[in-house]
Amino acid sequence: MLSYITFVVFIMVSWIMSLYTFNFYYLVYLAWKNKRKIRPIANGFPSVTVQLPIFNEKYVAARLIRAVCAIEYPRDRLQIQVLDDSTDDTKELCKSIVEHYKSLGYDIEHVTRKNRAGYKAGALREGLKTAKGEFIAIFDADFVPPKWFLQKAISYFTSEKIGMVQCKWGHLNEDYSPLTQAQALSLDFHFLIEQKAKSLTHLFMNFNGTAGIWRRRCIDDAGGWHTSTLVEDLDLSYRAQMKGWRAVFLDSIVCDAELPVQINAAKRQQYRWAKGSMQCALKLLSDIMMHRKLPPDTKIQAFIQLTRHIVHPLMLLQFLLLPLLLAMDFKLYPISIYPVTALVAYIFFGPAFYIYVIKRLWKDSWWNKVKAYIYLIWFATGISVNNTIAIFDAVNGGRPEFLRTPKFGITKKTDSWKDKAYALPFTKTTLLEMFFCAYGILGIFIAIFSGNPVYVPILALQTMGFIYISYLSITHSMVSTLKNGQDRKLKEIVGETSSEKAL
Repeated sequence: MLSYITFVVFIMVSWIMSLYTFNFYYLVYLAWKNKRKIRPIANGFPSVTVQLPIFNEKYVAARLIRAVCAIEYPRDRLQIQVLDDSTDDTKELCKSIVEHYKSLGYDIEHVTRKNRAGYKAGALREGLKTAKGEFIAIFDADFVPPKWFLQKAISYFTSEKIGMVQCKWGHLNEDYSPLTQAQALSLDFHFLIEQKAKSLTHLFMNFNGTAGIWRRRCIDDAGGWHTSTLVEDLDLSYRAQMKGWRAVFLDSIVCDAELPVQINAAKRQQYRWAKGSMQCALKLLSDIMMHRKLPPDTKIQAFIQLTRHIVHPLMLLQFLLLPLLLAMDFKLYPISIYPVTALVAYIFFGPAFYIYVIKRLWKDSWWNKVKAYIYLIWFATGISVNNTIAIFDAVNGGRPEFLRTPKFGITKKTDSWKDKAYALPFTKTTLLEMFFCAYGILGIFIAIFSGNPVYVPILALQTMGFIYISYLSITHSMVSTLKNGQDRKLKEIVGETSSEKAL
C-alpha cells in the first residue's frame, strides 16, 4: 500500500513539474512568434528622475554614480537621486561624490533615512516625495548604464498607455567563472524568451527592478511602491497592468551589470526572488483570477509566473521518492522498454531542446553557451534546497526582510573578491544540501543494484548539482570565515572590539 501511495505522489509531482516545463516551451514559441515592435519617436526631452537605491555598496557605488552622471541628457531635464540607506563607509563615499557633481552643476541629491523601513521599496517611495521627473529611471548599484541610455529608452514611450519600459541586462563579468556563466545564461533565457514573449501583448510582463524606466503617473495610478513583499518590482508591474497599463521589453538596449561571484551571494539573491514571487502570488493571485477583463491565458500565465518557484520543492520531493520506489522494487512501468523511452523523452525535452534554443539564439557563439548550460543544470538543481526553504518561509508568513546581494566590483577574471568585505559566511542550508549529495549517491547505488541502471544518468546529473553547490558553499564560506577573522583581529588591534564589549 505504501509503495502505491508513494508512486501516486511521484507521478503527480512529475506531471506538475512537466506542466511548468512545457510552459517554457510555449513561451519559446510565443517569443519567436512575437513580431510586435514599436518604432521609437522623437518625443523631445521629458523630465527624468534617476533613482539609485544603495545599501552598503562601497565597491560599486562610485562606478554607478559616475556612469549615471555621464549620461547624455539635458542637465535641466535630469534629476539624480542617490537613495542611500548605507550603514558603513559607503555613505560617506556617496556623499563625497554627490557633492562633487553638485558643484559641477548637476541636479543630484544624497537622500538618506534614519532607518531602512520598507528596504528598497521604502527608499524608492521616499525618493518619489521630491522627484521632479515625469519619468522615473531606476538602476541598482551593480549596474553601469551606457551614456545614450536615457535618450534611446525614453523614445519608446510612444503611447500614453505605456507605463514601463524594461531593458535587457548585460553582464560585466559573465566569463569570470562557471558560476557567473550559469547565472548569465539563466538571465538571458528570462529576457530573450519570457520577456520577449510577453512584451506588448495581453500577457503580464514584470519589471526587473532595475535598468528600466517608469512613467510617474503609472506608478501613482497603480498605488505606488508597496513594502509587503521582497519583489516590489514584480508587485508594482502586475498591479499596473491590472490597471490597463502596458509594458515593453527592449532587447536592443542592454545595460551591463555585475553578476554575483560568491555562491552564498547568488543563493541569497535566488532566495529573495523565490520568496518574493511566492509572496506576490499570495497577495495578488486572487485579484488576478477575479479580474473580469483579463483573458484566461493572461490569468494562466500570471499564475505560472508567480508560482513557478514551486518546482524547487517538487524537484526535491521527486528526487527523494525515486530511490525509495526503486528500493521497494516497485515496477514504475508495466513494460520493460518504458524506462528507456522515459530517459529518451527526458533528454529530448530537456537538454536537447535547450541546446536547440541556444543554437537559435546565439548562432555562431552557441557552443560556449552550451558549456554554460551544463553548469546551469547543476546550479538550478543545487539551488533547489535554498529556494525550497524560501518558498516555505513565504507560505509561513516570514517577514519580508530584504537582504541585499553583495557585489565586489568584479569585472575581470584577474579580479578577486576573497580579500574584500561583504563576503557571506557558511549557512545551515548547506548542511541540507550535503544531505542531498549523500542521498543522491545512495540513490545511484540503489538504481544499479535493483536492476534499474537506466535511472542512473538522471540521478547522477541531479546529484552533481547538489555536490557542485555544496562544494562552492563550503569553499566560499571558508574564505569568508578567514576574512571575518582577519577583520576581527584588526579591530582588536585598534581597540574597537573592547569598546563594543563595553557597550
